[in-house]
Amino acid sequence: MQDITWEDPFCQDSGNCFRLGTDTAGNGYIAVNGQEEHPLTDSLDALRSLILDIKAGKADHLL
Repeated sequence: MQDITWEDPFCQDSGNCFRLGTDTAGNGYIAVNGQEEHPLTDSLDALRSLILDIKAGKADHLL
């Protein structure tokens, strides 16, 4: 597993939280808070997941 430095979670009032992180090589990561062991590393996958969660009402606080 990469050594990822995670930022504080971005949370909605209902508790839906995402975390952003970077590794020592400068790569970006996104994960659901509490599931950082399975981050999305591909920007297309991360964007797709974020859009689907926004459409599902899980991340409207990021809009």
